[in-house]
Order: sequence, then structure tokens, then C-alpha cells
Amino acid sequence: MDRPRILIVDDEESIRQQLGRLLTMHGYDCTLATDAQEARRHLAQKHFALMLCDVNLPGESGMDLTKQVLLLEYPFTAAVMVTGVDDPLIANIALKSGAYGYIIKPYEANEVLINVANALRRRQLEIENQSQLDKLEDMVMERTEALRRKIRLLEKAQQELRLSREETVQRLALAAEYRDTDTARHLQRMSLYCALLARRYGLEPDRCELIRIASPMHDIGKIGTPDHILLKPGKFTPEEFEAITKHAEMGRHILDGSEAELLRLAATIAWTHHEKFDGTGYPRRLAGETIPLEGRIAAIADTFDALTTKRVYKPAFTLEQTLDIMREGREKHFDPSLLDTFLGAVDEVLVIKDRFSDAVETV
Repeated sequence: MDRPRILIVDDEESIRQQLGRLLTMHGYDCTLATDAQEARRHLAQKHFALMLCDVNLPGESGMDLTKQVLLLEYPFTAAVMVTGVDDPLIANIALKSGAYGYIIKPYEANEVLINVANALRRRQLEIENQSQLDKLEDMVMERTEALRRKIRLLEKAQQELRLSREETVQRLALAAEYRDTDTARHLQRMSLYCALLARRYGLEPDRCELIRIASPMHDIGKIGTPDHILLKPGKFTPEEFEAITKHAEMGRHILDGSEAELLRLAATIAWTHHEKFDGTGYPRRLAGETIPLEGRIAAIADTFDALTTKRVYKPAFTLEQTLDIMREGREKHFDPSLLDTFLGAVDEVLVIKDRFSDAVETV
């Protein structure tokens, strides 16, 4: 199969070359351009699967290039923006302009590769989706049964898009968790605990599913926590604990400002899952029902998983020890009604725990 062609547009020679070497090494056919004018010439000469473009270019900006060229002239070319400015407003504008992803300098190699792979996968799904729609329009007046078959194919493609969205969320969350080797399957367990508790508490199925998908991003703010603190085996100093607490606010900052309900919910969970029912949590010392329901659900799920798994700073507690600790936190750390619901579903919780247990974990 032909290697996917990628057009790299950046006015910094070192960045262009670095991205070109990285992507070439991983099987992509790369072409380099210094500005929007040169990029247009390359686009006119051959087809590119993806354009990796700096936001700030001399002359025409990368944002305008993406919006005017890709949306109007090359709709099946994906675009991922690269910028040195961590600004949610700029990120939102970039996505509205047609970008499939947003990378902040300085970046990690795996961040670039994940964004590129996800953008190409989404592009392929959208091409297949559009192809199905085009075929349906041609056949709608002629073959009713054929139309039904194509609709089923379209529904399958849409399901793949939903799964792609969920996979993207999982990969983003894993970027924060990946540095902590003791929490390899924490994201899966915690999200399923949240969905189980939400369902047993009586929330609508769609809301439970949204909580399941959003909750893995609860600790995405840890991506900004220094390794020497995050991986410290001993007790934190007051200054280190203060640094740890900032990950809730940082997670909200990363996820907030989106029009997507999924990311708005993820921002809420990231911001509030360390609040406590008695008002002694962080970052805002919220109390009782002023803490969003999803944050109260995530606090229970996250604590249970933290207690029952081995971490660099502690061994795993037994189930009896864990439940005793959580009962002691009733009306202090945890919403009493939600905790009672969780404790009443322990059998189902343990099924999840056993299914997604870490290889080295024993309880």
C-alpha cells in the first residue's frame, strides 16, 4: 500500500525537519513547506492525506490556510494545527476552521503520532461516510431495499465514528496516566465504576454512557505535574501536595470551553472529583450538593480504585479494609446516598475489578 502523504507547513526549519524525520521514520511520505504560498503549490501538484500546519506563518496564517484551502478546495485532506500558544480559544477556532487536532509546542513524539493517526482515521471514516451518502442519493428513487441496506452500512460507519471518538478520549486520558506504571488499567475500571454507580443511582442510560466515556479524563491535568512529585514513593511535603492539587484546575483548563457536551462533562469531572462532601476537598472546597453529581460519583469510583490497587506510595488494601475506610468517609468525603448505592452494588463492582485487574495486583 502507498504511504500516506503528509504536508508539513512550518516557518521554523528545525521544526519542519524534526517533524519530517519523525513521521518518515513511522512510515509516512512527507513534504515540507515554509509558508502558505509554498503549501498551496504542493497541494496543487499532488494529493495529501493530511496537512500538519503551524498556526503562525509569515503572510497568510495557518488558520486561514486551513479554513480557505482545505474546507473549500481539498475537503478530504485532514489538518492538524501546531502552535506554541496553549490557548483554549485558539484551539476552538482551529477546530471550527476544519482542523482535526491541535498540538502544543514543545510536543512529545507520541503526541504527534497519536494526533496524526487519529486524524487520518477520522478522515478515512468521513470519506467512507460521504461515499455511502452519495450512493444513497443515487439509489433512493430506484431501489427501496438497496436503500435499507445502505442505511445499515451508514449506521455502521457512524458507530465507528463514535468508537473513534471514544478511543481518542481514552488516548488523551492515557497520556496523563501513562507516566504512572502502577495505574495501567485504572482508566477502564474507574470509568466502568462511574457508569455502574450512575446507572444504579437511576440516571438515564444516555447520561450513564456519557459519564463512562468522559470520566477517564478525570486526571488529565496530571500531565502538568512534575515526575518527581507524581512518582514519589513517600509522603508529600506541603509544597508537593499543593502542586498535586493543581491538577484538578489544570484538567478543567485543558477541557473547558468546548461546545461538545462530552468535553464539558469531562471538564466538570476533572475539576470536582477531589471535592469532599463536608467541604474539605480541593480545589474550591465545595460541599454537599454544590458539588456536581458527576464529580461526587467520580470521587467514589476513583477512591475505591486507588485503595484497592498498588501504587508507588502504598500497597493495595484488602476489600474489607477498603470498604471500612469508605464507610468512615460517609458524609465526610462521600455523598452518603451515592455511597450507599455503591456499597449495595459491590458484587457488580468486583466483577469489573476482576475483569480489568492489573497483572501484579492482589487483594
